[in-house]
Amino acid sequence: MSLSRHLTITQPMRVFWITWFGQLISLIGSGLTAFGVGAKVFLETRSTTQYAMLTFFAVAPMVLLSPFAGALVDRWDRRRAMLLADLGNGASTLIIFGMVIASNRGLLKLEAWHFYLPIALGACFGAFRWPAFFATVTLLVPKQHLGRANAMAEVASGASQILSPIIAGALINAVGLIGVLTVDVVSFSFAVLTLLIVRFPRPPVSEAGQKGKGSLFQEMKQGWSFIRTRPGLMALLAFTAVASLCMSLVMLLITPLVLGFTDVATLGVIGSVAGAGALVGAIGMGVWGGPKNVLHGILGFSLLSGLVLFMAAPVLSVPLVATAAALYMFTMPPMMAGSQALWQRKVPADLQGRASAVKRMVLLCVPPLSALLAGPIADDLFEPAMAKDGALANSMGRLLGVGPGRGIALLFIGLGLLTIVNVVVAWMNPRVRHLDREIPDALPDIPVTQQDAAQDPGTPSAPAAGASAS
Repeated sequence: MSLSRHLTITQPMRVFWITWFGQLISLIGSGLTAFGVGAKVFLETRSTTQYAMLTFFAVAPMVLLSPFAGALVDRWDRRRAMLLADLGNGASTLIIFGMVIASNRGLLKLEAWHFYLPIALGACFGAFRWPAFFATVTLLVPKQHLGRANAMAEVASGASQILSPIIAGALINAVGLIGVLTVDVVSFSFAVLTLLIVRFPRPPVSEAGQKGKGSLFQEMKQGWSFIRTRPGLMALLAFTAVASLCMSLVMLLITPLVLGFTDVATLGVIGSVAGAGALVGAIGMGVWGGPKNVLHGILGFSLLSGLVLFMAAPVLSVPLVATAAALYMFTMPPMMAGSQALWQRKVPADLQGRASAVKRMVLLCVPPLSALLAGPIADDLFEPAMAKDGALANSMGRLLGVGPGRGIALLFIGLGLLTIVNVVVAWMNPRVRHLDREIPDALPDIPVTQQDAAQDPGTPSAPAAGASAS
C-alpha cells in the first residue's frame, strides 16, 4: 500500500504533464501505423477511394459511439476511460500485426479491405479517449491557461506528424510494416503505464449537469440540449464543421497530390515539414496563449489557412508544396486550441463529457463524409477534367498544368475559397461575434498555486479515494 501510494501522482499540473506525455508517445505510435498502412494501400492500389476508405473506417465508429461514450465518461472515472481507449487501440494494432505476419508467410493474401475491421475496432475504443482527456483538462489546468494546455495537445499532434513519417519511412525500408507496428504496440504500452500512475480529480457538481441526471439516454440527450439552447455555440459548431470539412479533404488529398509527381520518400519529407509547421504553431500558441478575444484568433487563423491553400496549386514543386503544407498546418493549432478553450470555458465541468462528445460526434461526421467524397470528386471529376484531353485542359489547365495531381490542385483552390467564405459568414453572425460576452463562463478563475495544491479523490484526505482507484 505504501509503495502504491508513492507511485500514485495526484497533483493536478503534474498529472496533466504526465498524461500529456503518455498521449504524445501514443500519438507518435498511431501516426506510424497510419502512415505505414496508408502508404501501403495507396501504392498497391493507386486508388484514392481505397486510401480514403481507411479514414472512413477510422472515424465512422467514433461518430456512432460518441454520445454514448460522452455520457459514460461523465459517469466513469475519466482515467479509466482513457485506459480503455489505449488498451483497445493496442488490441487493434495487434490484429493488424497478426495479419501482416500471416501475409508475409503466405497464409493470407492481404487486401486493402482487410485493414478496415481492425481499424474500425480501434476507433470504437478511441471514442472514449478525447472526451475524457479534454473534459479532465478543465480540472487540472486553471481557466486562464486552457489555451496553452490545449496548445500542448496540438504540440503532441505536431510532433507526431514530424516524427511518424520519418520513423515509419525508415522502419518500412529496414524491416517493413512489422517494425512500424511493433513500435506502435510499445507506444500504447507506455501510454497505459503513465495512466496507471496518475489519478484524475472528480468534477464538481453543477446545476446544468444535475438536470440531465437519470438514464443513460437522458444524459446523452442533455449534452445536445445544452448546445442547442445556446445559438452562439450552435453557430460556432457549424463554422467548425465546415472548417473541418476543408481540413479533412486537404489532409486526405495531399497524398495523391504529392504522389502524382514524386515518390513516397518525398511524401514523408513533406509530411514531416508539415508537422514542423504544426509544431511551431502549437509551441507559439503555448507560449503566447492566444489573443484576448479568442474568437478573433479562431477566425483569423482560419482565414489564413484558406489563403495558404492557393500556394499548393500553381506548379509541380516539392519546395512550394512543402512550404504551403507547413504554413497550413501552422494555422491549425492556434485555431483548434482557441476553439477548444472557448468550449471548455462555457460548459460546466460535470457536463464536459456529454457536451464534448456531442460536439465531437458532429465534427467526426466530417472525416467519413470527406472520405466518401474525396475519391469520387478526385478520381471521377477533377482529375479527368484536368487530364491532357480533359474538359478543363484548355482553360484551367493552361494555368495549373495538366496530368496526375492537377485536378486535386484545382480542388485545393476551391477549398481555399470555401474556407474564406466560411470565415466571412461566421463573422457576419452576431451570435458568433459576441459569443464570449453573451454566454457566461462556467468555470471559476482558479489561481495556479491553488490549483496545484488542490487534492483529488486519490489522495488520503478524500474518503472516496478507493472508489476510483485501480
